[in-house]
Amino acid sequence: MGTFKAIRIDKAEKGTTAALTQFDEADLMDGDVTIRVEWSTLNYKDGLAITGKAPVVRRFPMIAGVDLAGTVEQSSHPQWKAGDKVVCNGWGLGETHLGAYAEKARVKGDWLVRLPDTISTRDAMAIGTAGYTAMLAVMALEKQGLTPKDGPIVVTGAAGGVGSVAIAVLAKLGFHVIASTGRMSETDYLKGLGAAEVIDRNELSGPAKPLAKERWAGGIDSVGSTTLANILSMTKYRGAVAACGLAAGMDLPSSVAPFILRGVCLLGIDSVMCPIELRKAAWSRLASDLDSRKLTEITHEIDLDGVFEAAVKILAGQVRGRIVVKIL
Repeated sequence: MGTFKAIRIDKAEKGTTAALTQFDEADLMDGDVTIRVEWSTLNYKDGLAITGKAPVVRRFPMIAGVDLAGTVEQSSHPQWKAGDKVVCNGWGLGETHLGAYAEKARVKGDWLVRLPDTISTRDAMAIGTAGYTAMLAVMALEKQGLTPKDGPIVVTGAAGGVGSVAIAVLAKLGFHVIASTGRMSETDYLKGLGAAEVIDRNELSGPAKPLAKERWAGGIDSVGSTTLANILSMTKYRGAVAACGLAAGMDLPSSVAPFILRGVCLLGIDSVMCPIELRKAAWSRLASDLDSRKLTEITHEIDLDGVFEAAVKILAGQVRGRIVVKIL
């Protein structure tokens, strides 16, 4: 047993503190697989945990980071052996279980997904929870029966991680994508990912009518609150909206009108406790339906030292696309 680098969060007199420090391997939590973490990523939830802006962390001390990809070092789980390349998203990492911003992690083997041969550990974290959640949302819309011939799909928070991957995947599948963003300066970036139209988020920020003019067959929303209410009011008859975020708040100032007068479906997307078979299906789809060149365009790299500054930026809406965190 030895020590390794990790971003540790501790309880403080007022809130929490976060620092890059040495962590003792003997203090890792229970699990039947030990992983050499190679890459992680930065999500909105990570930003909240690092800055202490919201009570994401549920035990202390905590190693931050909700996503990891790396190589199995030791395993007593029958499915995994040393040398296997794996990815782990959610399951309480960085919240209730020691997380990903560390050179080592110990987790339950049942939480892991084997990486497809075409996805490297770095690319897995360029996708991360954001991209995996985007794929779950796309799959939910497909399960509801939506196809490109049904009409446009609106994607909110378009320049963020979920939005960027959702646009790239939907465009490759042939959908007409409408990207909603608060940064119209990113129009060229969004169209490069495959967006057919780019609209200002202000179009969706006012008080929502019970029903408004039908504009799209469905949507993927990572914003919540009034934005989601407006999307629902503008969704076509028998359309569907996949909701996977709450950047603007947890409230939903809507009415039942879209649901009972237009038959619109609101699909909740949970990535944290998602069943393992659905996770495997999502990662398999990402291997086939996400253009690796688009992934390169939306990704930039930092190291563990850079996480603190990036955490502030992601909460301020100043991060474009995806950030990967080099661990080793």
